[in-house]
Amino acid sequence: MIILGIDPGSVIVGYSIIKKLPDKTFEVIDFGCIITDKFATTGERLKYIYDETSKLIKKHRPNVLSIETLFFFKNLKTVMPVSQSKGVILLAAAEKKLPVCEFTPLQIKMAIVGYGRAEKKQVQKMIEQTVDIKAFDLKKNNRKKDDAFDALGVAICAGLKNY
Repeated sequence: MIILGIDPGSVIVGYSIIKKLPDKTFEVIDFGCIITDKFATTGERLKYIYDETSKLIKKHRPNVLSIETLFFFKNLKTVMPVSQSKGVILLAAAEKKLPVCEFTPLQIKMAIVGYGRAEKKQVQKMIEQTVDIKAFDLKKNNRKKDDAFDALGVAICAGLKNY
């Protein structure tokens, strides 16, 4: 099973492609960030996110898209643009009839670390222990960014939940 994990954002979208193997371990195929021009119009950024997501789907032919869901924001200025980004990502998946599963940050942390209030560094460390990313150049595709690791976590969560 191939899983496309997405951490939506208004300027940076984390993505990951992992393969769930028969022994229930995971092989990382690719991960990184889709980075838009923060000075571009909202429409231009959304089109870029949609286009790049569509390319990932076409190239890797995932069986499912796993995406982090928005469940709480203190700032309405943040939630609206991220929701728009998530919308175009879901549109790209729907056009390819790709099933979608959604997980809250709490669910992802519970699946990866076993503790819903885990810090980002704890989650990243556990991801590095769960999947082998040593072969990847962490400077390429902005793989060092939290968004890329969050996308790996979202994908792993779907694999652990048997989607």
